[in-house]
Amino acid sequence: MKVILNWIVAHLAALAVLLLRLTCRVRLHDDPRPALRDAGVSYVYSVLHAHQVAAAMGAERGTAAMVSQSLDGQLIVPTLQVMGVTPIRGSNRTRGQVKGGREALAGLMEHVSSGKPAYLAVDGPRGPRNRVHKGVALLSQKTGAAVVNLVAKPERRWILTKTWDRLQIPKPFCRINGYFAEPVYPIAGESLEDYRRRIEASLSGLELLHDPEEAPQPVAETNVAGDELAA
Repeated sequence: MKVILNWIVAHLAALAVLLLRLTCRVRLHDDPRPALRDAGVSYVYSVLHAHQVAAAMGAERGTAAMVSQSLDGQLIVPTLQVMGVTPIRGSNRTRGQVKGGREALAGLMEHVSSGKPAYLAVDGPRGPRNRVHKGVALLSQKTGAAVVNLVAKPERRWILTKTWDRLQIPKPFCRINGYFAEPVYPIAGESLEDYRRRIEASLSGLELLHDPEEAPQPVAETNVAGDELAA
């Protein structure tokens, strides 16, 4: 019964997002993707967990996304599928072990290496908010893909203030502004941690510039034990 109920909830959520997408308008600012495509450079979207619903409104078809093996991840799979995004399962934790993360990362590498984009909610699945996990940096280093940081801000929105990520949901018939930062590229010889910090600084700065009322204070540079392979 629980499995059936979860299936119903997941597909109702997918229908709701699809209907919402039909009412919303998406406007992109400083989009670097045409230049990257012309140069033959693959890329990986890096977004905050709070912006994942708004970002899905303008999802690029053929993108692959890592999705947690948790119940939350299972619920979002139908939504991704109706938006033309391919879910790759992984990134759940059990007793400190990454469950399926390496396999999912390998799937993302194969997808990106074929010239198609990938998408990661880089501070998920459980935070801390705005702390970019190392998966996006590792994926970029392994494939040579550029990291494209994106902040998706609805002009009218609901904010789930009780959730760790302050998830944003666009209101119907609103405009969603997608703001891109300059692409971040891997540097030969750079450590994974240094690259992760560069991506984090770019993404946090982008949010602070375009959504200052929601941007938190800068995250302290501390090592979080057992950082996710990918979020």
